[in-house]
Amino acid sequence: MPRSTILVIDDEPNILKTVKLGLEVEGYAVETAGSGAAGLAKLDQHDVDLVLLDVMMPGEGGLDVLPKIRAAHADVMVVMMSGNATVETAVQATKLGAHDFIEKPVTGEKLELTVKNALEFGRLTRENARLRARAQAEQSIVGRSAVMKAIYDKIAKTAPTSGRVLVTGENGTGKELVARALHDQSKRAKCPFIKVNCAAIPSELIESELFGHEKGSFTGATKDRRGKFEQADGGTLFLDEIGDMNPSAQAKVLRALQEGELERVGSTETIKVDVRVIAATNKDLAAEIAAGRFREDLFYRLNVVPIEMPPLRARKDDIPALIEHFLAIACARDDRRVKRMAPSAVTLMMQHDWPGNVRELKNVVERMVILTGDSDQIGDADVRDALPRVQPVKGHYEAGTPFKDLVAAAEREIILAALDAHEHHVSNTAKDLQLERSHLYKKMRALGIDHRAATEDPE
Repeated sequence: MPRSTILVIDDEPNILKTVKLGLEVEGYAVETAGSGAAGLAKLDQHDVDLVLLDVMMPGEGGLDVLPKIRAAHADVMVVMMSGNATVETAVQATKLGAHDFIEKPVTGEKLELTVKNALEFGRLTRENARLRARAQAEQSIVGRSAVMKAIYDKIAKTAPTSGRVLVTGENGTGKELVARALHDQSKRAKCPFIKVNCAAIPSELIESELFGHEKGSFTGATKDRRGKFEQADGGTLFLDEIGDMNPSAQAKVLRALQEGELERVGSTETIKVDVRVIAATNKDLAAEIAAGRFREDLFYRLNVVPIEMPPLRARKDDIPALIEHFLAIACARDDRRVKRMAPSAVTLMMQHDWPGNVRELKNVVERMVILTGDSDQIGDADVRDALPRVQPVKGHYEAGTPFKDLVAAAEREIILAALDAHEHHVSNTAKDLQLERSHLYKKMRALGIDHRAATEDPE
């Protein structure tokens, strides 16, 4: 483990010498400076973890230098030193950003303990900041395609309001990220964001989970419990996979939305709550309503602002940015240097249809980061190893049919499937099939595929 570096700033040579010697005996690397200006210059020249700063110095005193240190080197811990300290001076130093205050003469034991505590506090502060940054990165929505820009715009307009939002889309498209963005950009951002996966909770427990219960209300209810609605009071409740909620719980959620109140299981006491509800589902709620599995009145209560998250195959232009984003996250998590993906490998990634959407892409990128070990670059072979094998289209054998006709039928099936996957865009289809565009047109004509229905970018 590298040694911590400490900078001592004091105008008294004997103090500098004594403190330097005492800290070096403890294993620290020590720099010294006889004035505030010299100390600031040393900070620009060295990676410093802690500054011991004298309060009383000719010219600029410690209380004048401290704000400059905090402005230019916010991560550096600062401990003030003074031979005639007062409470007022200590309070002022703390307000200006000092971590601690130590009186002169600085004894060995007191110095050792103060330095150790300050360095540990700095380490924890930096670690917390790193974890917060990583969590924020993992919860951010990535993509600049037209469809994503429209979603960002809708989030920006909706977040500051109290309007309920229903987020729809396939699994893995990032519905929870939308809910978090709506919360983080709202006036409720400092209040709780509580999420409930309605599909993961047994139907007999969902009401207790949402609304809480009283002790003795059912077997296993050994104490009173606050439900998720109460926990989210003042903030946001995210009901994920709400299409899987049972009808009884749906009725109670409807009342909570209509009246802003609820009753715990086993209680008749009414509890008022102020909660913004954001719901999400991968189901077609219109079909669920028609089948009698979802309440129509609840649907209209939830669907004030609908946001539909597109599948990844509908926004493939975002894949390079997503790859870069997930590479950075995966490498940071394992304390590795950030890897790069070769352009040709990125092209291979863009040719995949990603049935698992963004979640699948994230998992594949993380898998490649792990399996490529110390290599700084991810190449084509790594992508082919990480992606699921594409199953070939099976030909249909018919007795008495010439082999060339069977091959032609299989080729026709493959090309039609590829055209459909690329929305009949010939250039993209040819690229995916690794054919020249002119060759693909020739094949289409020979196989009786109507090329007039296909599209091309304008030249």
